[in-house]
Amino acid sequence: MRTLVRNAAAFSLSACVGCMNMPSVGPDYVPPENETPVCSLPDAGALSTNMTETCEYASAAAEADDRIAVSDELMARWWERLNDPVLSGLVQSAVSNNVSYQVAIRRLEQANWELIGTYSAFMPKASLDGSVSRSEIHRNNRSSTGTRHREVDVFNGGFNASWEIDMFGGSRRASEAALAQAEAAGWGVAQAWIELTSQIGRQYVTLRTTQERIAVARTNLVLQSETYDILKSRLDSGIGDELAVNQCAYVVETTRARIPVLLAQEESLKNAIAILAGAMPGSLHETLKPVEGRDWLMSPQKVSELPVDLIRSRPDVKASERNLAAQVASVGVAKSMWYPKLYITGSLGLESLHVSKFTQPGSFYASIGPSITWPLLQGGNVYARVKAAEARVEEARLNYELALENAYAEVRNSYSSYTLEYHRYQALCGAVKAATDAVSISKDLYQNGLRDFNNVLDAQRSRLNLEEELVVSRGQITIDLIDLYRSLGGGLASDPVEDEEALVENTSPDEA
Repeated sequence: MRTLVRNAAAFSLSACVGCMNMPSVGPDYVPPENETPVCSLPDAGALSTNMTETCEYASAAAEADDRIAVSDELMARWWERLNDPVLSGLVQSAVSNNVSYQVAIRRLEQANWELIGTYSAFMPKASLDGSVSRSEIHRNNRSSTGTRHREVDVFNGGFNASWEIDMFGGSRRASEAALAQAEAAGWGVAQAWIELTSQIGRQYVTLRTTQERIAVARTNLVLQSETYDILKSRLDSGIGDELAVNQCAYVVETTRARIPVLLAQEESLKNAIAILAGAMPGSLHETLKPVEGRDWLMSPQKVSELPVDLIRSRPDVKASERNLAAQVASVGVAKSMWYPKLYITGSLGLESLHVSKFTQPGSFYASIGPSITWPLLQGGNVYARVKAAEARVEEARLNYELALENAYAEVRNSYSSYTLEYHRYQALCGAVKAATDAVSISKDLYQNGLRDFNNVLDAQRSRLNLEEELVVSRGQITIDLIDLYRSLGGGLASDPVEDEEALVENTSPDEA
């Protein structure tokens, strides 16, 4: 018995060592190679006061381009560079409480535990078994040795173990696939972080822009109402123009009608921000009240060339690449079902026909040795699984290419919008100044009887519209910059799960 056990153990060890050096079935993963685009970024250039032949603002010369270059350091926690404690507090609250972000973290935890579960395939499996059975053996049964039936009790208890030797790498491929899926889930958390912070930033800037538009409308409403009061007073004194009074009245009411729409938009944005921050709608209204004199417009920035490495390192692109690696490994898992499986099995226990003799040395038994199973006829099931796995590989490959193409498009679109918005903002600044001067001049001409009141009305309407557009353009520059950071995969200082603890130490929305 001892010789048998020693020989079986030696065989088992040799099989384990040999199988670990055997190649795994199925294709090995090779990272996809994509051609680097040679096209330049759509950069509208730095601002200048020069004009092109088409009377547009020309870009500044290269030596006069003083824009800051976008870098990883600049994009890391970009919201802190806006110097707005309310925004920083909102980001902290969102990372701690936002449901969508917490779902991404739970998915990562799930993938990590599933990865740990796959490692159990390399470990021996054991169980403790015990049984008591009674058998009746009749005279006509071939097991009977007497002339009448008898009853036999069997008492059994023991330790059973088995160990699958991963000869063809099916378990190794399964662990490889699980590791890639866990890495993809990790990149999914990073992507959720970037999406959440950028969405908070966009909504917050839109809210502040809306509040500025309300302030502009109210300021113009006061000025227009003062003009109306003067005209109405002159009319009541018998020296005014009734048509001018009515014209001024509908301008006043038109401006007044804008404010409720903007107030409704403000309420909607506050509630949306509260949900993103993981708070009940209405609970952050005091925190999000209008703030005067706070400017979040950052210095103009530029991207010198297409940041290929940054784009390919975007969390969503990396997650797609890791999903591709997982699907390639899954092909090996499916193909391993074509090959035999080798097990080392053993048992150790006690068995007796009498309970009183159950613990005596004569009841002891032990066995160890290899066993093999080889599925030969499966009705095409294994073949179908392999083909399905190969099809999923091609799907994952196409998804990766699509993710990369979308990433390039997002960078180009966001950079174009960001740089061109500065040119629009500069033109609107000039338009607002001209409209303000036009209002003053038209009032003087009307009071001196040189022009009718239509000129004043047109100037006032134009100034209100242009001031609103200027406020919107100023906010849009920051929104476009946030989109540019997001498209470049920016916003992360390190691991997002680790950064969550650091963010909690920042100022909360209520404290801001």
